[in-house]
Amino acid sequence: MSETYSATGRRKTASARVTLVPGTGQITINKRPFEDYFGTLSLQNKVLHPFQTANASNQFDVTISANGGGVTGQIGAIQLGISRALLKSNPELKDALREDSLLTRDPRKKERKKAGQPGARKRFQFSKR
Repeated sequence: MSETYSATGRRKTASARVTLVPGTGQITINKRPFEDYFGTLSLQNKVLHPFQTANASNQFDVTISANGGGVTGQIGAIQLGISRALLKSNPELKDALREDSLLTRDPRKKERKKAGQPGARKRFQFSKR
């Protein structure tokens, strides 16, 4: 059986489980071709960015299970998951992936709404009299 590499990526409230298997470059997200899942070319390029950085285009078949969050969050989670899986397949890629900030988990999340105000930071209008 061929070697498989799996990793998890997260961003905001989105998470993605990524599995790499040596193959022809087929990418499947939630059992759909990634061209259907992410319609625009710019979104597709963001998914392919870790492979281009690692010079590993069309070397792996990728199966991704993404859930939670929106499009941007899922893309960030998928990028991190692919980068971590590539790192497991070849530890020498660490410097190249780190240089493009592909191994850093983005810690920013939505700040919670506080009691006594309309949002996380916004305040109700102040009236002096």
